[in-house]
Amino acid sequence: MDRVNEIRRGTLQEQTFYEQVGGEETFRRLVHRFYEGVAEDPLLRPMYPEEDLGPAEERLALFLIQYWGGPTTYSDNRGHPRLRMRHAPFTVDRAAHDAWLKHMRVAVEELGLSEEHEHTLWKYLTYAAASMVNTAG
Repeated sequence: MDRVNEIRRGTLQEQTFYEQVGGEETFRRLVHRFYEGVAEDPLLRPMYPEEDLGPAEERLALFLIQYWGGPTTYSDNRGHPRLRMRHAPFTVDRAAHDAWLKHMRVAVEELGLSEEHEHTLWKYLTYAAASMVNTAG
């Protein structure tokens, strides 16, 4: 009788979404392209009090990297994301939501992800954007 090698539980790992889409480089491209749009947006730009958008870009990149299964650098440096709390000081209405998604859509499309990966990412981003709305209008 042939001996069958058993694969012990926990020895096979599926790739995370982060790994499947290209890792850190993909998320940094996404966020960089997004902030190129934000920099020119009269509605969104004032929500970023820093002169340079670099720190905001870094925070979003690290957050998305961690969220999708990459290194936990975001939480290691900033603690729990607390996204609604961190956005509370800003007026995030429907117009801001729409502008944010407009720039994110361009960035997502430029990544050239598979249809399945793009759909998964976009579903999360639209959910996240809706979750940040804190003002009617």
